[in-house]
Amino acid sequence: MKQKILNTLLAVVFFAIFLPAAVSAQEISWQKFDRGMAMAKEQDKNVFLYFHAEWCSYCKKMERTTFKKSKVIDYINENFIAIKVDSDREQKISETYNVRGLPTLWFLKSDHTRISNLPGYIDAKTFGNILRFINTDSYEQMSYNDFKKTL
Repeated sequence: MKQKILNTLLAVVFFAIFLPAAVSAQEISWQKFDRGMAMAKEQDKNVFLYFHAEWCSYCKKMERTTFKKSKVIDYINENFIAIKVDSDREQKISETYNVRGLPTLWFLKSDHTRISNLPGYIDAKTFGNILRFINTDSYEQMSYNDFKKTL
């Protein structure tokens, strides 16, 4: 009986310690290219394409910083279909989007029409503004510089 109580107590302590960490471990809901493109049409959401490579230091920096911010994660997961493309392993996709340097970010409409691309590292604050600029379709009415003045 004492052993059963002890085991139950240990289980409760284990879940109390480790479950909150698992629940709060937010990350971008990355999709593979084909699945993500299909999801964009099904859910009528814009696409965020992230081209990266394992050897790319600025990609790693963006993944450690920009893509770890909860506001960025939440906004992407709520408003976009995020697709992560390894440029070395998926060269045909990289060629299709004319990727010449890394990281490269592309935004597409849900029907896969190209909106815009951005090469290079982008900090979280700037990236958050860009996400809003794209998601609100502000790019159809004004330049990004004019959009920034409205923030």
